[in-house]
Amino acid sequence: MNDLLFFFLENMALIIALMYLALKLKETLLVEWKSSTQFLWLSSAFFSFLSFSVMHNPFIHEGMRLDLREVPIFFISYIGGWPFGILSAIVPGIFRASLGGPTVVEGILQSLILPIIIGALFREKVPFNHLFIIINIKRMLTGFVVFEFIKSIWMIATTPATLFIVAAMFFFAGIAVLAMSLILNGENRNLILRRELEFYSNQDPMTHLPNIRFFKNKVGAFVDDKQPLSIAMVDVDYFKVYNDTHGHQKGDQVLRTIGQLLIDSTSDSDVVARYGGEEFIICFTGEADPEKIFAMADKVRQNIESHRFEGEELQPGGIVSVSVGLSFSDGTRSLDQLTKEADKALYQSKNKGRNCVTLYEQKNENLQPLNG
Repeated sequence: MNDLLFFFLENMALIIALMYLALKLKETLLVEWKSSTQFLWLSSAFFSFLSFSVMHNPFIHEGMRLDLREVPIFFISYIGGWPFGILSAIVPGIFRASLGGPTVVEGILQSLILPIIIGALFREKVPFNHLFIIINIKRMLTGFVVFEFIKSIWMIATTPATLFIVAAMFFFAGIAVLAMSLILNGENRNLILRRELEFYSNQDPMTHLPNIRFFKNKVGAFVDDKQPLSIAMVDVDYFKVYNDTHGHQKGDQVLRTIGQLLIDSTSDSDVVARYGGEEFIICFTGEADPEKIFAMADKVRQNIESHRFEGEELQPGGIVSVSVGLSFSDGTRSLDQLTKEADKALYQSKNKGRNCVTLYEQKNENLQPLNG
């Protein structure tokens, strides 16, 4: 009996160890996954291998092959449903059938088919992302206990298995399922937390635009590739007046709306971010003609000017508008240079009466305004 207990202990340890290694591999290669469904298909292959691994060197009792093959099959069936459970059971089922023996049919039905059925029945019928699933451990263990109870009675009634054998299988299989669930939940919570930290470290919390850190990293790569691009500094005209008149809550809403208008007024290849306060920054890419860049920047200005903001009639001029400073590079200048030049051009736009675009000219440091 000690040999039997040690065998089940080895099976349990193998399942837990391979599960942990697989999740660490998933964490490393996560950027490669395109969808949670793709990940589930690959998971089915892994759990098929896991089930096959514990079947490879079984404990033999009166011609009956004993192992914990049902644990991976139940687990994937609970997570993904019966299609993925069946897929995972194909190779172990063929392998078990090829081995023959007096209990081959019972072994396939009790340890491969039954866990698929019970696991799928207890599966939570709610949408979730399989890449970051958090298992309801209580529900899963309830389903597993139901499965083991049915299987144990079935084994005692139809195979040479004793009460001690089925009790030992029940105990070690239950620990394995619990450990797999705890490992999966722990790893996925860490991944979710890491992704949230990455997301919020690159996003402005108020406007939900990328922040200046993200902007510098993204545009810095364009500069390193010596791509032609232009930088536009955008400042909301008389924003302090709006805030003082309507309050900071409505002022924040204006900034959020302008942020969305900037996104709507630019292409997918452009980069828009909040620079700070009431200032935004844009990187226009894929265009080397200064006149066309001028037109793109003025389109941004016009779209904001034409938008109807709440309470804008109390603003100087009766509208909410922006001033824009623009700088251009053919791929030979740094991002810091471009940002400083765009800032100088923005300052000139304000001096010209606001609500206009000014392009910084490098040669003579002349500033040419484009009035709205």
